[in-house]
Amino acid sequence: MTVHADLPEHTGLPVDADSHQALAATGLDLSILDPRDDAAARQWLQADARGFHDPARSDELLGVLTREIASDLVTAVHDRSGADPDSPVATVRSWPMDLTVPGGAALPAWAISSVTVAPTHRRRGIARALLPAELRYARALGLPMAMLTVSEATIYGRFGFGPAAYQTQYQVDTSRARWIGPTPGGRVHFVTASSLLTDGPAIFERSREPGEVDRRDIWWKHALGLVPQDPDSEKRSLRCVRYDDESGVAQGFAVYSIVLGEEGYPARLNLADLVAATDDAYAALWHFVIDMDLVTEVSAPLRSTSEHVAWQVLDRRAVRKTLERDHLWLRILDVPAALSARSYSAPGIFALTISDALGFAAGEYLLTVDAAGVGRAHPLTAPAPDESVRVAMSVADLGSLYLGAGNAIDLVRAGRLTEQTTDAAVRLDASFHSARTPRLSTWF
Repeated sequence: MTVHADLPEHTGLPVDADSHQALAATGLDLSILDPRDDAAARQWLQADARGFHDPARSDELLGVLTREIASDLVTAVHDRSGADPDSPVATVRSWPMDLTVPGGAALPAWAISSVTVAPTHRRRGIARALLPAELRYARALGLPMAMLTVSEATIYGRFGFGPAAYQTQYQVDTSRARWIGPTPGGRVHFVTASSLLTDGPAIFERSREPGEVDRRDIWWKHALGLVPQDPDSEKRSLRCVRYDDESGVAQGFAVYSIVLGEEGYPARLNLADLVAATDDAYAALWHFVIDMDLVTEVSAPLRSTSEHVAWQVLDRRAVRKTLERDHLWLRILDVPAALSARSYSAPGIFALTISDALGFAAGEYLLTVDAAGVGRAHPLTAPAPDESVRVAMSVADLGSLYLGAGNAIDLVRAGRLTEQTTDAAVRLDASFHSARTPRLSTWF
């Protein structure tokens, strides 16, 4: 493995031999970009934008983004026989990133992003080559989990990914949503976006729920509108507020913009981010947002499917879910490591038979959870104890159950999980339940 001294180890991974050979047989070339090849990085970035139907990126923005992706493993597929042989026909980008699991521990995982295939090259086996290669990269790095956020929900199940955390968009009619929740004793301040670049990460780290992933430095800068080359920075017109508790400790923040109606006011408030490390911070920030003058609607995307703000207003029908969908998909590669990393809500002994068409995680495993919720898992090499709860499922469905958002009873009734002992699904749900609803507040 060849790695530049100032770049992380994963950028020096060699191209996956199996996937390279499979694509070469169809006339395509799989390669990993040299992080220092500026021209190739710019072509890759334009292909990535095209894949998501985004506008072509300006030279100024490309200059920023090429530096940002230099710390990632950047993969391209080229068709050298095409009219533009240097422009990739497929892209993917990946890097290690921590995932918060039930109990608050951080599980290192392989984050997969920027998966695109040009419309001219669909149905040529490109995704079937790219995704297993990513899983092999993760395994080579010793990572027990791969993860991604998806634009399409029909692609990734075949590779062993399962939906594990969900998100919803809320619309709040503030003309009806009179605040009846608590009024904390702290204070909400207007602050600059640049100040949140300093203060925000620590608040976010204290607030993390199961399903959250690291917010990288580059994420903060783009989300706060601090990358002037990014055209979205000009569109947002962001305002930022921070909540400090009665002791003066920063415990939460909100980032929003105001969009005027066709005739000016009343306006809509678009809530880009609201992060609260305490219940007081949550209440104070939502109260601030809902009581905003000259605003009759709040739009809040990427929120938890279980927001308790609905219990803090007089008319809970004023808080509506307008979109609920899968968001974070997980792919378990090392079953014992993944199951031993999280905590559980009820004790039990579980004999799990896991199927995996790609072979990474297939096998029989024993998970033992003690009264304190600590789990220990290992491959099953001897007969399971008689009192074991026995179930069989795919690795994708284990990924869906992993954070506690999935429901084993639903999977049994759907014919996806097989109970081999009485009430196995009920007992599995009781143990895998998460007191905190899994949620991912960002894309990656």
